[in-house]
Amino acid sequence: MTTEEGRRDRGGADAEDGGGFEEYADLGATTESAMDIAETSMDRVRELVPDETLADRIRQKSVHATGDPEFQHLVRFTGETEDDPVVAGARAVLDERPIVTDITMVKAGITGRGHDCPVEKAIGNGGELAARTGMTRTAASVLELDRRGTYEGAIAVVGNAPTAALALADCIEDGTRPAVVVATPVGFVKAAESRRRLREVAGAHGVPAITSVGRRGGSGLAAGLTNELVHVASDARNGEVELP
Repeated sequence: MTTEEGRRDRGGADAEDGGGFEEYADLGATTESAMDIAETSMDRVRELVPDETLADRIRQKSVHATGDPEFQHLVRFTGETEDDPVVAGARAVLDERPIVTDITMVKAGITGRGHDCPVEKAIGNGGELAARTGMTRTAASVLELDRRGTYEGAIAVVGNAPTAALALADCIEDGTRPAVVVATPVGFVKAAESRRRLREVAGAHGVPAITSVGRRGGSGLAAGLTNELVHVASDARNGEVELP
């Protein structure tokens, strides 16, 4: 698990560390002042959220991303233990598996530090399928990337579109196995239902997943949770966290 020394060291540096990537800098901070603000912010979050497990780190990030201490109670983990999807996500980062987001905004929020994972978005693919069937562009995009095998072994992230989460659930039901799923689509129509279906399908087929309940969520939250997987991977690489 994490140590206080490891937590205080989070923040990384600008210089290349020789591994082909820049060290993870929490919240994108790179200057001394910015890193101090970032760490002070997270210290305040840790006063509100437990800090004992890897799953707690995801809860902390959810609170930081939303500014709402109550959001920690809305996060759900699909796996044999709550830590399982965090471990799976961190290992996928260390293995440089692709990070695949539903839309551009989520992709833009994924940190470029601490990993060498290719990052791509689904939206912009599947236009012909959407036009032919009338399904949403995001759902068609997910299905098109799945047809190409993009989601197999990937870190699949859905931060905006409930129909993308539903399409991803269908893909998993049909045999696709992402390394981990992070899904927090937002809205009043199908958002809660899509995450519920994704949890059910992921649980039934052994796919680790991090989701939330209710209507709230969004691109910033999905990106933040994914960045925390990168953060855990960075800490594991540096010997500050032991992955089971």
